[in-house]
Amino acid sequence: MRKHKKAGIITLVVIAAAVAALLVWFLVFRGNSGESDGETAYVQSVSILMDTGSVGMTNQYAGVVETQETWSVNKNSDATVADLKVKVGDTVKKGDVLFTYDTSSYQSQLDQANIDLQRLNNELKTLNDTLTQLQTQQKKAAASEQANYTIQIQEQQLSIQQKQLDIQSKQSDIDKLNENIQNNQVTAGIDGVVRSINDGTSATVTSGTDSNAYITIMKTGDLRVKGTVNELNIGMLTEGTEVTIRSRVDSTQTWKGKITKIDTENATTDTSNGYYSSGDSSTTSSKYPFYVELDSSDGLMLGQHVYIEPDTGMEDTVDKSEGIWIGSYCVDQTDPDNPFVWADNGHGRLEKRTVKIGSTDDMTSEVQILDGLTKDDSIAIPDGTQQEGMKTAPMSEMPVDTVYSESAGYDVSGSSTINETTTGVEDGVSGDDGTVLGISDGAAAVE
Repeated sequence: MRKHKKAGIITLVVIAAAVAALLVWFLVFRGNSGESDGETAYVQSVSILMDTGSVGMTNQYAGVVETQETWSVNKNSDATVADLKVKVGDTVKKGDVLFTYDTSSYQSQLDQANIDLQRLNNELKTLNDTLTQLQTQQKKAAASEQANYTIQIQEQQLSIQQKQLDIQSKQSDIDKLNENIQNNQVTAGIDGVVRSINDGTSATVTSGTDSNAYITIMKTGDLRVKGTVNELNIGMLTEGTEVTIRSRVDSTQTWKGKITKIDTENATTDTSNGYYSSGDSSTTSSKYPFYVELDSSDGLMLGQHVYIEPDTGMEDTVDKSEGIWIGSYCVDQTDPDNPFVWADNGHGRLEKRTVKIGSTDDMTSEVQILDGLTKDDSIAIPDGTQQEGMKTAPMSEMPVDTVYSESAGYDVSGSSTINETTTGVEDGVSGDDGTVLGISDGAAAVE
């Protein structure tokens, strides 16, 4: 009996285990199957992943080439410009005439001011004559009239003082008008290139110049690079750090330099935290300018936009001018002989697509895709949860409570919070807002 009873218990356990396994299979595999609309795979454009650059090893900061010095002149708001003698891009020497004022109105005002001054002088003479008469009459007047004369004399003296002040003010106006007429030409204070002309009718002011200045001139000579860094990343930079300046057009074209100044006293406010924008003041951060002195500026142009990379001491010797180069974390290479990516099939669903890998760059953790992908495709970062047929959505639509995990995937549990010491990259890129363009380990870390 015991043997039969024991066998029955074992049978029940086996059946229960089988039912449990079937239930797990149904919930996990059927519940998370590609046909389910409950799960979404967030994909990113291959072209954007390529533009991100060497995200595996080096942080990048947005920068622009500028001169070491600028000179600006403001326009007299009370005057009219008669002749603007320069245009944006012109090369000028110190002392060259930039523009002239219309002095016809000044001359009319000067003529009237001279007439007014003559009238005031005549009035002052009359007041002085009257004062002299009152003083003479007071000496001859009876004692009972002395007090009345004293009051009249004092009033006359006050009128004389006021008239003298009026004359001084009018003379000051005349001197200023004469100065404006004589100095109707405004000249350049330095040798340089006209960077902006703010005539109030067209947006000719270049970023970084005084928006109130009428004309701004960039000094000719050595160039430097101005970058911006977010407050979350400013601790990554120090003055004296060697950097590499990389062209945005040709990533193989580089220049060397070092950070000479991090300007923490001139912050601007940014409401983007690196993942998304929000009106919440808790997401507000500041960005700061920093400056790079170049070893050589040959080949650089004023106003050229570049990337700034802290020098790791390793040179990128791999030519990436041809083909598709993306981070190795984007490709599932669990089976080295059959690498694949999770790609959008063009109809809003995920598919497992085999790719052919060419060269690799161990320094930047990038791989070259020879076949299977185009720049127009969109792919998801493999994290072990993707399945064929899952819905896809652009990375920009990822909910704010969805964050990248350390395995370069993303966690939809909603319980993780972004570590503020590491900034992610929205849509894989960053503009000129000072956000780090590269991301460590191919993804943002979480707490």
